[in-house]
Amino acid sequence: MLKITFLGAGSTVFARNVLGDVMCTPALRCCEIALYDIDPVRLRESEQILQTLNRNINESRAVIRSYLGPENRREALRGTRFVVNAIQIGGYEPSTVIDFEIPKKYGLRQTIADTLGIGGIMRGLRTIPVMAEFARDMEEVCPDAWLLNYSNPMAMLTGYMLRYTRVKTVGLCHSVQVCTSGLLEHLGMADKLPGHSETIAGINHMGWLLDIRDSEGNDLYPEIRRRARELNEGEKHWDMVRFDYIERLGYYCTESSEHNAEYNPFYIKRNYPELIDRYNIPLDEYPRRCISQIQGWKDMSEGLLSDPNLSHERTREYASYIMEAMVTDKPIRIGGNVLNTGHLISDFPETACVEVPCLVDAAGIHPTFVGALPPICAAMNMTNINVQLLTIEAAVTRKKEAVYQAAMLDPHTSSELSIDDIVAMCDDLFEAHKDWLPEYR
Repeated sequence: MLKITFLGAGSTVFARNVLGDVMCTPALRCCEIALYDIDPVRLRESEQILQTLNRNINESRAVIRSYLGPENRREALRGTRFVVNAIQIGGYEPSTVIDFEIPKKYGLRQTIADTLGIGGIMRGLRTIPVMAEFARDMEEVCPDAWLLNYSNPMAMLTGYMLRYTRVKTVGLCHSVQVCTSGLLEHLGMADKLPGHSETIAGINHMGWLLDIRDSEGNDLYPEIRRRARELNEGEKHWDMVRFDYIERLGYYCTESSEHNAEYNPFYIKRNYPELIDRYNIPLDEYPRRCISQIQGWKDMSEGLLSDPNLSHERTREYASYIMEAMVTDKPIRIGGNVLNTGHLISDFPETACVEVPCLVDAAGIHPTFVGALPPICAAMNMTNINVQLLTIEAAVTRKKEAVYQAAMLDPHTSSELSIDDIVAMCDDLFEAHKDWLPEYR
């Protein structure tokens, strides 16, 4: 029987979406599902919801088992074919709060802090040791399994797994799937979506919509640029940073404006506070989301847990489609995060983790050669890749010096703080996160 393991199954809504998708897929629905988490309450809730879905939409074809804590993780992984990873080490409290509040004392403001910046660096340092534990277990009890990583910081975690373990890994992000549709719908161009073609490549959360054409092959970028400029000049809206990218850099980016506001030195600046209002930048957005999601789950969970008619329709998440393609050998195309082996993007080092179109079939995941990016796109990406590679080095070597250097090269951090303040801030973060970090020297 096909076995699928979900690491971080206490992420109940996401587990429901991914595993509900599995139950909606004929080639996958007769499977064993292993749910793993370290939180007994959330794990129990996830199992209850998934058991209800299994009865309602899958005629109880799936066998669902829960595994609590590291001592049971190997059994959860044993013999599995697919592993879905959706963990957050340290949670909202204390770790996310720490990642925002300590930098704020130094005058460094963030929006999301899960991918880049000092928040992304610390999140990566907390998570890579746990990923290393997962890898050791997988190499022993399911060496042929695929790891489908959804956890952030995506490029750091996926890059680490692909360079320092033998685990077959691909990183998956929601933003690639909705990039073009979100853009065209926002600009009143949704009629151009049917039959359109696109090329997206770069790195996670900073992939570039390099080419976009309608069903007849007409380049849509001239009209996109015109409408984006008019909208940014005419009103405040939720995507002003990315629309400014179109104006200043020439291309639209896959991930949201609130993320991209902190991936560069341009928009969040103490000496130019007016930029926050001008570009409608939501400082401290991620803590607000966490609080809202926690409360939302409290309000929603009782209804989900008690609803005997709970149902599900297949979502656009890549996971079930990847599994289906590998099981049936019916190819699909995805946007995947993979190692830049063979210089898929020729501007970047082979050690970089890149986000490129990939073909998936029974033989695995096959990345597409992209070649050179437009110089400005490559330059923007490299400022992020530098930080990612240094953070991975820090996690592997356990040297504080590498952490300092990663923070020093972060484009937003370095634009706001002196080297001495960066080092002091990192030391404060090390102390605050000591329960979640291995010893650094």
